[in-house]
Amino acid sequence: MVGVSVQQPVASDHQLARLLQIGVVLEEVVEARAGEHARSVDGLDSETVALLDEAATESAEHRQRLESIIDDLDADTIPFEEIKELVAAQYEAESEFDGVLYDQLCNEETAYKFYDDLITAIEESDAEFSVDQSELVATLSAIREDEAEGVERVTELMEADG
Repeated sequence: MVGVSVQQPVASDHQLARLLQIGVVLEEVVEARAGEHARSVDGLDSETVALLDEAATESAEHRQRLESIIDDLDADTIPFEEIKELVAAQYEAESEFDGVLYDQLCNEETAYKFYDDLITAIEESDAEFSVDQSELVATLSAIREDEAEGVERVTELMEADG
């Protein structure tokens, strides 16, 4: 697979599309894991279930927003199976976490860090994109803020339980 990095400025629509595809897959991971935990873990309190349901819904919304930007870019995308392999190699947890909330916290923190790095890479870029860069950064910043709020909500629940 062609390397895709958030560690350097984004140089083209093509690279931006690939990075946004990584975001889509990260959102799918968060959505799937939150939904699975909410359905399958016995003994969860209503506040934790509500948090997981909100996380899944929010991730679906983020995914749709990212897909809309990808559709507007003047770039070819790569097959999602290749993106999923990259995400699995670089971003997914290698093992199960001890506890639903800890797992959710790690997912939210990973997404926050990804968006933070992506925004920096876009802002440091001299490239001209086929989408409005200020709107792109505003959208990604809003998603990053949602992830930060998710980290805070999970942390508050963990502290209340601890």
